[in-house]
Amino acid sequence: MPRSAIQFDEFSLDCERYELLRAGRPIKIEKIPMELLILLVDKNGGLVTRQEIVEQLWGKDVFVDTEHGINTAIRKIRQALHDDPEKPRFVQTVTGKGYRFIAERRHGNGQAEVVADPQQEAESVGLNPDKGRGAGGRIWLGAGLIVALVAGIVFALNLGGLRDRVFARQVRPIHSIAVLPLTNLSGDPSQDYFADGMTDELITALARNHSLRVVSRTSAMQYKGANTPLRDIAQSLGVDGILEGSVKRSGDRVHVNLQLIYAPTDTHMWAQSYDRDLSSAMLLPEELSQTIAAEAQVQSSVGKAQRPINPEAHDLYLRGRYLLFASDDNEGSRKYFEKAIQLQPDYAAAWSGLADSYAIQAVEWQAPPPQLMEKAERAARHALELDESIPEAHSSLAGIYLFGKWDLKGADAESAKAIELNPNLAGAHHLRAYTLVVMQRPDEALLEEKRSSELDPLAVPWGVGYVLIRLHRLDAAIEELRMRAAVQPRDSSIRFNLSDAYWFKAMWNDSIREAETAFLVDGDKKSAQELRRAFESGGHKGVGEWWVKHTKSQNVNGYISPLAMANSYAQAENKEETFRYLERAYDEHSSKLVFLQNNPVFDFLHSEPRYQALVKKMGLPPAY
Repeated sequence: MPRSAIQFDEFSLDCERYELLRAGRPIKIEKIPMELLILLVDKNGGLVTRQEIVEQLWGKDVFVDTEHGINTAIRKIRQALHDDPEKPRFVQTVTGKGYRFIAERRHGNGQAEVVADPQQEAESVGLNPDKGRGAGGRIWLGAGLIVALVAGIVFALNLGGLRDRVFARQVRPIHSIAVLPLTNLSGDPSQDYFADGMTDELITALARNHSLRVVSRTSAMQYKGANTPLRDIAQSLGVDGILEGSVKRSGDRVHVNLQLIYAPTDTHMWAQSYDRDLSSAMLLPEELSQTIAAEAQVQSSVGKAQRPINPEAHDLYLRGRYLLFASDDNEGSRKYFEKAIQLQPDYAAAWSGLADSYAIQAVEWQAPPPQLMEKAERAARHALELDESIPEAHSSLAGIYLFGKWDLKGADAESAKAIELNPNLAGAHHLRAYTLVVMQRPDEALLEEKRSSELDPLAVPWGVGYVLIRLHRLDAAIEELRMRAAVQPRDSSIRFNLSDAYWFKAMWNDSIREAETAFLVDGDKKSAQELRRAFESGGHKGVGEWWVKHTKSQNVNGYISPLAMANSYAQAENKEETFRYLERAYDEHSSKLVFLQNNPVFDFLHSEPRYQALVKKMGLPPAY
């Protein structure tokens, strides 16, 4: 049978082209799973032991965690073949030994090839199948000769570089890396917070290696539970290294599996398993950051020695981080940070998390800002008193200076300090971009936002477009946001920002279309329909009036931000009401009022003495 024409069921495996087809259509499957599938099919129903898989796919001199590496490859094969492990049609698990390919194979001419019966196969060579090691050795010898022969033929013919694609193991140094969300193998979904927390701390530790670009947590978390091929993930995130693995917590014991993959060639560089108790598991991210830096062939940075952390306090901290970032539950997260602090008052990271829970709530218009920002500042400053090396706490303080105090010099200094401590902290670059926008330093602002987007491309995909709008570069903003919308059509924030850019260009039809689409993406069909009717009956002025009514209906616990109302009245071109709510926003110290001069919605007020007086009262550098 020509080796390039192995057929089974509705699938065709072309080994020379390294391609799996289903009904003539190619199926994406990564390099290691493809090699394993070829190995299984080559055995024609014979058992392939786990040790044989390791030696053939990774080599004897490279350690691979068989609990994770092989299991992952088998899982991806089954996903590609739509194979049920409980009732397999293709890949059968032989418990404690390995795997067997059980489907009937056919030649290119359609002639069926008999799948070997394990019992008869063993008897034909005079061996007891219960002593499968000897039988496996002889079977493997034949398969090994076939593989060696094929490799020789491919090398001799140089068929499109197949030898390099299949057998090459050389990799270049890794300069950028994404840590995919660790899989929770505890069997208990309530332990997801622990797996996500370990992922987050591993990202933080790796990011201290300044010669390694580390994708921030928000973008990496987009791939939690996804079956996306690693090469596609790497391309989307702009990295050449992927770290993936799993964590299993049982009582006070933690088992972690990790493997580092060079994405351009899907080559396994390193893998390891760790068994720790809860106390020593907290130190594991720092230890791993040194190991992975060495494997990635980059210079390692030794972090500051950590003070002992109460395991129970650490667990509460991880729960708080999970609620803050995975669920956007500021008040819920705050309770866990406070409990962690009660158990360990000198826990700096918990104080930093507490600061974030207050500050985010204020900036997102969920409650009146002054009291929240005051509490956020106290928590952030205390975190830095305990440990001034925490970049996240410096970034939190920068946000408090910018949004809570309208103190641009303080925001500039603290965001710069956060970036100095951790150049990979995307949020610090994002915040610094905002600060530079308000300081009227447009080119620097745009560079910082682009850097933030490189580090965390999926966290704030509208960020560059938003900054361009604030810089009044509307044509560039439209081009940027249209590109982003094409890549991420289900992100409503991109659509709303694109709608704003069109609105400020007086491109009313385009603006309404994007806003309508954004509402539909959010599942808000009622608002989409109302917006469309307002435009059809009253044009853009009718839409402005509709936004006023809509904003009034969007209260959180009875609170509506006066700045949100000022924005809506400005869209309705109601000058008096806009000024009335801007003054209320000033009295309340609304966080985003700091963007007053950079928000095009207020451009029609620039010649007004009241507007100029407000800018002066806020202490903003003049822009017009």
